[in-house]
Amino acid sequence: MSHIIIQGGRRLEGALSVQGAKNSVLPILAAAILHPGRTELLGCPRLSDVEASIRILRYLGCRADWEGEALVVDASTLNRWDIPDNLMREMRSSVIFLGAILARLGWAELSHPGGCELGPRPIDLHLSALRQLGATLKEEGGFLRGSAQHMAGREITLSLPSVGATENAMLAACGAEGETLLINAAREPEIADLQAFLRSMGCKVRGAGSSTICIQGRQPTHDVRHTVMPDRIAAATYLAAAAAAGGEVELTQVDPRHLSTVTAALHAAGCQISAGEGRIVLRSTGRLRSAGTVRTAPYPGFPTDAQAILMAALLRAWGATVFVENIFENRYRHVDELCRMGADISVADRVAVVTGVPALYGAEVRCTDLRGGAALLVAGVAAEGQTRIGDIFHIQRGYEDPVRDLRALGAEIELAQ
Repeated sequence: MSHIIIQGGRRLEGALSVQGAKNSVLPILAAAILHPGRTELLGCPRLSDVEASIRILRYLGCRADWEGEALVVDASTLNRWDIPDNLMREMRSSVIFLGAILARLGWAELSHPGGCELGPRPIDLHLSALRQLGATLKEEGGFLRGSAQHMAGREITLSLPSVGATENAMLAACGAEGETLLINAAREPEIADLQAFLRSMGCKVRGAGSSTICIQGRQPTHDVRHTVMPDRIAAATYLAAAAAAGGEVELTQVDPRHLSTVTAALHAAGCQISAGEGRIVLRSTGRLRSAGTVRTAPYPGFPTDAQAILMAALLRAWGATVFVENIFENRYRHVDELCRMGADISVADRVAVVTGVPALYGAEVRCTDLRGGAALLVAGVAAEGQTRIGDIFHIQRGYEDPVRDLRALGAEIELAQ
């Protein structure tokens, strides 16, 4: 079983190019099956979740291979509409294939998805949107069976701005007759990247980034070459690591606008931050102060995916920082692991209070989920002594090579068997 071992206490210095976005590439890979032809993705991160999507694509009959730095999908040979349970369980976002398969083939059968255990994340919003488009969906024995021979565009209002439901509805609407309006759609940058991909394919989609998205269905599609947007959560992780350990780090291939709430919190905690076109520079003494109250919210609010990461950066900050988790019910599973390192964190329901301590100490810890694992990386570079992180398969779901990246910034870190 692999571990990540960190000898903490070293300042971080240098420049780093940010990987492509996990939360963008996964729906794009599902969208690739809408067109019976070739998709070439540049800047696609090599993650275990991406490999899980590749296995699904190949099972469906598509060709999906790395050609140098590009991931190439050929969906002309798509010949199945079912996804077996073992593939669906590998990641939560596998449910995004439902809308795409229905749009392309008119039939679909898959089990409920897996992924990190962050509390209830029902897919009822996904199913409601697809049913409104005309799909017939039945849930039996943990499986979803659907048919969509005559989907038609219409106005759909989401009760919550769910990212996954927005993406699934967008893909299904591409196969529906006429115009679909998605009201109260998610506004995350990854939605805009999906729109850019679909438009490159020839689909008529507009409005992503706002709360209303318009999709004109049954448009001709063609081969596409697309560069995946930068990963804002990976960028937030390396900014938080530099804030916690101290030093000066420059991130390139990043969009500062996507990180405004994260950089605002780090600035409030005492970091110096400057940003320009495609770059962010952070300077930190490593001795921070409270960031006040941080409330997670749908974009453009503070991202739930960065909550654990920022928390780890503030474990040695002067004063107390209050975190309010408004998205997932069970997103403080990393707290016990951080407390093993000397952190002072109290949790009540959706609220966590972090009181800064003078020092953190290396310990044997394990990842509880993807972003909780990233938080351990941040805490590890700031702690005194050795931190040994287990269950790193969680981290590998969303980070291409954090050992390489943190080492490039001066961290003493290694991957050990």
